[in-house]
Amino acid sequence: MTERKPSSMSWETWVDRQFREARERGELDDLPGFGKPLPGVGEEWDELWWVKQKLARENVSYTPPGLQLRKDVEEALEGLPSIPTEAKARQVLEALNVRIVDSNRMAHDGPPANLMPLDVERFVAIWRNHQPEPAREPEPELATRAEAGRAWYAWRRRRGSR
Repeated sequence: MTERKPSSMSWETWVDRQFREARERGELDDLPGFGKPLPGVGEEWDELWWVKQKLARENVSYTPPGLQLRKDVEEALEGLPSIPTEAKARQVLEALNVRIVDSNRMAHDGPPANLMPLDVERFVAIWRNHQPEPAREPEPELATRAEAGRAWYAWRRRRGSR
């Protein structure tokens, strides 16, 4: 702990003496940042500089809920063709619709989402158009008329017709 300033000494000389003694003891050697420019020199003044530094240091970001929802909808629609099944595509779209309706009902910080619920059937049709055609196995051809007749007869019997 540093000593108290004697009343007979001015502030300037007392502080200078503290620095000189610390330098002589070597306490100011190898300080971090020695010889490097001060960070932020020459940049525009920002009142929230310390908040931005804290967020960067903690690797934290904040996006207002309305903007985050818009971003999530855009990413989901871009990734729609890669969803493996129609049921999963419907599930993703319906979950987005629930979030959109909730967002439109509530007031949030930041800009509003201004989104209408998605037309699930329209986007499922788009999903179908982007899916590869399933490979169909060719139907076996009947070798003879007799086999065709037997197949037709069996079909009629199953239906219960005469």
